[in-house]
Amino acid sequence: MTQKDKLAAQRIYMLLGALFITSLVVSNLIFQKFFYWYPVDIEIFGSKLFEISVGILPYPITFLITDLISEIYGKKRANDIVVIGIAASLFSVCIILLADNVPALGNSPIDNATFTHVFSKTIVAVGSSMLAYLFAQFIDIRIYHFWKKLTHGKQLWLRNNFSTWISQFVDTLSIISLLCYFKVLPWSDFNGLLLSGFIFKVLVAACDTPFLYLGVFLFRKRFKLKVNEEIDLL
Repeated sequence: MTQKDKLAAQRIYMLLGALFITSLVVSNLIFQKFFYWYPVDIEIFGSKLFEISVGILPYPITFLITDLISEIYGKKRANDIVVIGIAASLFSVCIILLADNVPALGNSPIDNATFTHVFSKTIVAVGSSMLAYLFAQFIDIRIYHFWKKLTHGKQLWLRNNFSTWISQFVDTLSIISLLCYFKVLPWSDFNGLLLSGFIFKVLVAACDTPFLYLGVFLFRKRFKLKVNEEIDLL
């Protein structure tokens, strides 16, 4: 690979990292708003089946990006992005804490009480989310590379979906359990939110498979990569 190609690969990696971090941080800031993702009123376990947090919307993007980075840049680079995302989320908590402790002006459009009400649960949410997410992402990357090695770089759809399904279930189970434990969400909503969130993530994982194929195709064409060949940024 020429120096010019390596520079281009580094820039794309940085762009993917920026998209990953943005999706991760934003998902933790907007999680308190809930909506129906499918317009059918079905109850299961006493909860609405298709009721989920808007915080889940950018989450699948993070798994798509780590799968793409795993495929093109390798396991280490994917793990690096996850760790950086965790650090960025914790840094966002520090900024929120600082902003919450700065007294608002009398004519401020958002007063102290409103700001605290909106962001007071962010610390718990981020802490819970990061524990769950760290565990789930490393599982996703490990399973992805297990299938990649087993299939000799072929059957991309298989490792994309199987790694994401398992890791997304672990993530959903962990985050909802922690949020219920810390009383951010009621335990009565646990079963419904777990099932609804997992179904949503499984469907999104299936839908993003063509985008992963497209991304891998474009990378291999641009950098003349063979099947199972990875870009070394060093």
